Amino acid sequence: MEYTYVPSGVCSRMITFEVENEIVSNVKFIGGCNGNLKGLASLAEGMNIHDVIEKLEGIKCGMKQTSCPDQFSQALKQAL
Repeated sequence: MEYTYVPSGVCSRMITFEVENEIVSNVKFIGGCNGNLKGLASLAEGMNIHDVIEKLEGIKCGMKQTSCPDQFSQALKQAL
């Protein structure tokens, strides 16, 4: 199933991804730090949704209370 998430408090404007049988795929970030987010998307590809959430939840960006990885974990939690 395909999901769309609008993150809050970060540079990226939208995250799209798919989850099938708890496996994450087709992750795309719109906006934000292009290279870093492509890397994050590539690393999450094919991983179990619970493992991705565990690794990314709570990561902060500088003085912000969240980050693009943390927002992605929030998106995945909503997808569950």
